Amino acid sequence: MLFSLIWFLLIGLAAGWLAGQITKGRDFGAVNNMIVGVLGALVGGFLFGLLGFGPTNIIGSLITATVGAIVVLYLLNHFGRKL
Repeated sequence: MLFSLIWFLLIGLAAGWLAGQITKGRDFGAVNNMIVGVLGALVGGFLFGLLGFGPTNIIGSLITATVGAIVVLYLLNHFGRKL
């Protein structure tokens, strides 16, 4: 259980950093990148689940979390200013 949580957080950190690099957005810092990545993992898992896909290995998990983090960053950049 603890090992799975650690992997989830590490993948979230990597996905948040990757999403920041891909979108060329501002750097949120390590902790906020992890938060964006973890939220992205949840969003990506939901979106890929709607399409009938799911990660089967660590690379799939990283791709899923990164795509979700890009969606989260997009939403934050476009709708976060209006809140």
